[in-house]
Amino acid sequence: MLVSMATVTTANLGRTAGLFRALADPTRLLIVEQLRDGEQCVCDLTDTLETGQSRLSFHLKSLKDAGLITDRRQGRWIYYALNPEAIEEIQRVLGAIRNPRAGLRLVGRCCD
Repeated sequence: MLVSMATVTTANLGRTAGLFRALADPTRLLIVEQLRDGEQCVCDLTDTLETGQSRLSFHLKSLKDAGLITDRRQGRWIYYALNPEAIEEIQRVLGAIRNPRAGLRLVGRCCD
């Protein structure tokens, strides 16, 4: 079983895996990079990434379903932004990997 300062559940692990799965695509990483500077209109993302709207929509949906981005409608345009809570969650997981004493560890193994 994995534990840290707070108990890690199967749901937590599934959520974390979903976040990393959503980031495991070059186009989605480019979208995240573009949104680091703040909220952007879908039309600006289409122009910046030089991609079709339908292809971009697929990737935006993947990021949104994973909880990495949020959206809001203003008139006929949709604006996207990074979800700060999801970014903090990724940083916590990566911090735990980098510093094993502060993060996740295996317990309940035969040699513990």
